[in-house]
Amino acid sequence: MTMRISVFGTGYLGATHAAGMAELGHEVIGVDIDPAKIERLQRGEVPFFEPGLPELLRKHVESGRLRFTTDAAEAAEFADVHFIGVGTPQKKGSYAADMTFVDAVIDTLAPLLTRPAVILGKSTVPVGTAARLAARVRELAPVGDQAQLGWNPEFLREGFAVEDTLRPDRLVIGVESGREGRVEAVAREVYADAIARDTPFLVTDLPTAELVKVSANAFLATKISFINAIAEVCEATGADVMQLADAIGHDARIGRKFLGAGLGFGGGCLPKDIRAFMARAGELGVDRALTFLREVDDVNLRRREHVVSLVKRELGGSPVGRRVAVLGVAFKPESDDIRDSPALDVVGQLHLAGADVRAFDPEAMANAATVWPTITFADSAAEALADAEVVVVATEWKEFRGLDPHAVGDAVAGKIVIDARNCLPTEAWIDAGWRYIGMGRYAS
Repeated sequence: MTMRISVFGTGYLGATHAAGMAELGHEVIGVDIDPAKIERLQRGEVPFFEPGLPELLRKHVESGRLRFTTDAAEAAEFADVHFIGVGTPQKKGSYAADMTFVDAVIDTLAPLLTRPAVILGKSTVPVGTAARLAARVRELAPVGDQAQLGWNPEFLREGFAVEDTLRPDRLVIGVESGREGRVEAVAREVYADAIARDTPFLVTDLPTAELVKVSANAFLATKISFINAIAEVCEATGADVMQLADAIGHDARIGRKFLGAGLGFGGGCLPKDIRAFMARAGELGVDRALTFLREVDDVNLRRREHVVSLVKRELGGSPVGRRVAVLGVAFKPESDDIRDSPALDVVGQLHLAGADVRAFDPEAMANAATVWPTITFADSAAEALADAEVVVVATEWKEFRGLDPHAVGDAVAGKIVIDARNCLPTEAWIDAGWRYIGMGRYAS
C-alpha cells in the first residue's frame, strides 16, 4: 500500500531514509531548514558520499515520488506518517546528547497536525526521550491523542546505507503502553515489503526501542576496543593479533566480525553514542553499570596516539620537517565522513608535531580541509607518496589495499609502511623490501 510520508532532516540518515521509502513505493517529502541543502536534493544531488544513494535519489526525484521542502506546514498537510531523522550530536563540554534538533521537529510539527498522524522517531536518543516527546505531541497537536509517536531506531552502516534501508536485518518499533495498535499497524504498512521477505519485526515498549541502538553500538565498540587492547599485549609479547582473532573468532559465541585490530573506531555514531549512553546512565543513577565504556573509549583513543608514536619512533624520535604520507582521512572506506575520524586525528597530530604531512583520500579531502586548512592534501595517492620517509595507511580503501609495493617503493624516500588498519598483503610488502609495521603484529 502506498503511503504519504515525510522525513524531517535530510542529512545522512534522513536523505537515505527518504530515498529508500520512495524506492519502496511510497510518496515522500523531505524537510529541512537549510534552503541550500534542499535545493541540491531537489536537483537530485546528494551533499555527501554514500554509494548507490545518488542514483536512487535522482530516480525518485525524477519519478515524482520524492520531493523536498523547507515548509513544515506543507509536509504536515501532505503526509500521514512523519519520520524524525535529525542529528543528536554530542553537547559541547559534555558527554550528553544534544536534543535541540529533535525537540525542534516536535515543536514545529505537532501544532500542525490537524488530522490523525503517526510520528516515528529514527534518531538515536537518550532513553526516556520518546515518552517525553509523545506527551509533548499530545499537548501540542490540535488532534490530541490521535497524533501518536513511536520509535523506530536506525541501524545504518555508512557505505551500506541504501542496502540497510531497503533490506534491513531487523525492524524495531517502540510503542507507548496503552497506545500500541495504531503505531504498529502503520509501521507494518510502511515496511510491508521487508516484512513480506521475513525480516524480523520486533515490537517493544519505548525505552527498549531507544536502548536497542545504543546497546548495539556499545557492544560493537567494546568488541573493537577489546581486540585493540589485546593488540597492545600482542605487541609487548611478539604475538600476532590477527592469528589470535582468527582463532577466537571460530568460537560461535564470539565470532570474527569486528575483531579487526587497528586504528580504532570513529564516525558520527559509535563515539558519541557510547558517551551519551554513559551520560544518560549517570542521570538515571546507574552510572556504575557503564563505567567499562570509559575504558572502551580510552582504548580507542590510545590507538591514534600509538600510530603517531610509531611514526616518531621510525623517524628517530622527531618528525619535525620529515615527510610522512598518510593514506586515508575518512573514518572508514566508502564514506566521506570525517566526524571523529581516527585517520584525520593522526594526520592532525603529526602536523602539529611538525611533520611535513601529505594526505590523500578518495572522497573525504574536501571535508578534511575545512577542519585542517593548513595541511597539504595531495591530488592522488602517488602524489602523497612521493619522497615520503614513512607511509601510514589510515583508512582501508580498496585503492590503498591494492597498491603495488614495488612501484610504490620506487617513489618514496624511505620504505617504511605503518599498516594502521592491518589491511595490506603483509608478505608482498616485506618481499618488496619494505619495513612493515602492523597493529598488534610483528614489525619486519
